[in-house]
Amino acid sequence: MKRKLVVFVPPDALDAVRDAVFAAGAGRIGAYERCSWYADGTGTFLGGEGAVPAVGERGVEERVPELRLETVFPVECQDEVLAALRAAHPYEEPAFDVYELVA
Repeated sequence: MKRKLVVFVPPDALDAVRDAVFAAGAGRIGAYERCSWYADGTGTFLGGEGAVPAVGERGVEERVPELRLETVFPVECQDEVLAALRAAHPYEEPAFDVYELVA
């Protein structure tokens, strides 16, 4: 069974995050490897008390360019893929979703 990872990354971190999750087992579809999709967007956040934002200032709402990165991974690799994502991502709290795939 496969799952889909969707994560929002700053453009300059795209390759590092892709490399990390691929090395952990993500991105394989049939005979293909390093499969992913990404698109431009704008992320927003407001760092609260105790936050240490990688971009901007605590207490000020920020709007930053980001990429929505999607890839798939086998369910048995989930712990490794998410650990690799967190280690490679520059944000203190990366925003991501994991979806269970039907087919």
